[in-house]
Amino acid sequence: MNARIPDDGVGVLLLHEYAEALLAADPSLDFIEVMPENWARFGGRRRRLFDACRERWPTVGHSISLSIGGPEPLDEEFLAMIAALAPGLAWWSDHLCFGRIGGAYTHALLPLPHSEEAVAYVVRRVKEGQARLGRELVLENVATYARLPDDALTEPAFVRTVVEEADCGLLLDIGNVVVNAHNHGLDPEAYVDALPLARVREIHVAGHRPRGPLLLDDHTGPVPERVWSLYRRTIRKAGRAIPTIVEWETDVPPIETLLAEAARARSESARALEGLGCG
Repeated sequence: MNARIPDDGVGVLLLHEYAEALLAADPSLDFIEVMPENWARFGGRRRRLFDACRERWPTVGHSISLSIGGPEPLDEEFLAMIAALAPGLAWWSDHLCFGRIGGAYTHALLPLPHSEEAVAYVVRRVKEGQARLGRELVLENVATYARLPDDALTEPAFVRTVVEEADCGLLLDIGNVVVNAHNHGLDPEAYVDALPLARVREIHVAGHRPRGPLLLDDHTGPVPERVWSLYRRTIRKAGRAIPTIVEWETDVPPIETLLAEAARARSESARALEGLGCG
């Protein structure tokens, strides 16, 4: 299934913990987001749930294993998995980071240096991945907890330059902007203003928790008010609704609570656009 995702569409990240409950509730979601690594390599009951959800709702892919900024060649097995799923995905996203070293995955989304050299390297690899799969890659800004010492570009300038020079899409994680603004002393509104909002294909909203002096992007909900505030401002700045996914992966709530968060995303987007003559 590869139905079009409406511009004002809202959805949830599909987890196996609540996939069955989601199907039973049969909510009026516009789409779902799936992490291929959590579904496509499994058979049995998990695969049946995966296929049933993809049949029920339009689907986008959101992987974590591309390691687009990593030092090693793009993983052939991983690309083959994405290629097999691609006909049923409205789009495919991954993260602007690296996560593979010495042939092994770190199971972490590690930051890249914000440099012109890193931009050029990532752009080449994005173009390679897009050419091999024959479709656009959408890159997400990641949450980070330390800065590399040789950053020559600001974080939003780095993100912007990569997506513009690679001619790819942007998945704007509003929660990650809030987390990084706190962790690194950034202005979250200026961060958003510096991004190419016309290239944003999708938005993520999620919760986070403090750990010492830092905020930790652990996708624990509900979505904090400061994330909703920046979400509204972003939608208003973009001047259009943008497909939005609610991510809630830690301390997973009852399905009704999760769906209430998705409904709030819809209302917050509409609220942001009030008086602009768009929807």
